[in-house]
Amino acid sequence: MAFQNADPQSLRGFLDMVETRFPEEMLRVRQQVSSRFEPTSLIFELEKAGRSPVVLFEDIDGKPIPLVTNVAANRRLLAACLDVDPSDLPMAFRERAQRYLPCETVASAPWDEVVLEGDDIDLTALPIPLQFSVDAAPYITAGQITARDPETGVDTTGFHRLMLKGKDRLGVSLHSRRRMYEFHRRAEAKGDNLPAAIVLGVHPLHYMGSMTYAYPPHVRKFEIIGGLFGEPYRLARCGVADLEVPAGAEIVIEGEILAGVHEPEGPFGEFTGYASYRSTQNVFVAKRVRMRRDAMLHSVTAGMAKDHILISCVTREGEILNALKRNLPNVQAVHVPHSTCGAFMAVVSLKKIADGEPQMAAMAALSTELYTKYVIVVDDDVDIFDMNDVFWAIATRVRAEKDIFFVPGCKGAILDPSSDPENFTLTKMGVDATRPTGRDFAERLVISDEQRARARSILAEAGVAL
Repeated sequence: MAFQNADPQSLRGFLDMVETRFPEEMLRVRQQVSSRFEPTSLIFELEKAGRSPVVLFEDIDGKPIPLVTNVAANRRLLAACLDVDPSDLPMAFRERAQRYLPCETVASAPWDEVVLEGDDIDLTALPIPLQFSVDAAPYITAGQITARDPETGVDTTGFHRLMLKGKDRLGVSLHSRRRMYEFHRRAEAKGDNLPAAIVLGVHPLHYMGSMTYAYPPHVRKFEIIGGLFGEPYRLARCGVADLEVPAGAEIVIEGEILAGVHEPEGPFGEFTGYASYRSTQNVFVAKRVRMRRDAMLHSVTAGMAKDHILISCVTREGEILNALKRNLPNVQAVHVPHSTCGAFMAVVSLKKIADGEPQMAAMAALSTELYTKYVIVVDDDVDIFDMNDVFWAIATRVRAEKDIFFVPGCKGAILDPSSDPENFTLTKMGVDATRPTGRDFAERLVISDEQRARARSILAEAGVAL
């Protein structure tokens, strides 16, 4: 399968960029593999080896549709989408996600080449992986659901896990309790189903833009995604409620989320690294499937895979940085580590001018992002992307009785297993790991850049590659 000259706003355009500029980051698996556990196992083995390539499985279960995964697992590739250095990725996301661009509606899209209706709909024909032994069924994990607010008409798009229940039936959890949950609640209050389209196979910048939460209610997420691309995002109308979806998508499943219907959904291997039994237990019924003649199925590797979490890290870094910069311009950077589920902890780099600023930064970060429950604020001499350096700052600069504070009774994430199972509240924590102001403090040992460069040259001559 070749991707040359593909639409640059499409998944194929991204794959073309990877194969052209970063061929070492594209892995094609040509042998037949089983959709049961094997794609997920392969991705986790690559991660243990320190590798995060995009993986294209050309033969899944002998089905004609290939499977692409690990699309969003590599900071280098995500940064290339914005043409920036990986270290500048959160800042670039923060700035461009605020450049809302009106969308362009095109007359037709490649996903209209094959149209399936009625008894011809069979979602089980897709090579949907069963990722973990705890999963209740195979899950569509890269499904971007698009729907409109029944009251304002403004649409949204975002990821929601979709459990395969039958040829035309999917279980869906709207547990983020954000816009899609509210749109469904408003439709249900009127006794109506919520018309929706599930889009599969989108560019990582769509993935990234869909994870944005702090924006005005009248702004479409597609306008945010256009800002990331630096040009209007091209959409086409599908056949349900005149919804518009990305013209470059691979597959579009049209249908509705039922009102007043709840069925068991889950467990599912979530980003927390645990099986999640928490769900809103909603149901999506497919009315029509449209796809490219040579369609690929895009799947996000679940659990704590970087494919599942990394963009959450980047978007949360950008969102928190944006909030902090409003009142603390001396904040330098924010990092949300993958190892903390891409959500639960944030590290803030601060060029501290006065006492109390670390506490302000921590409280602002905790109030900005629902999922974040621990914030560590460090001086700007600490590398926030090196957790060894962060823990060194905690170990040498924190006095627990004065530098750690707690905020009880906060709303937490429904999927956080440590939150109260009845109301999903918990205690959040801020840690001031900065040096005290107004007095001398122990001087940090430093090796200069020149000394490091000389050391690397000596090692290279000795045959040691770093």
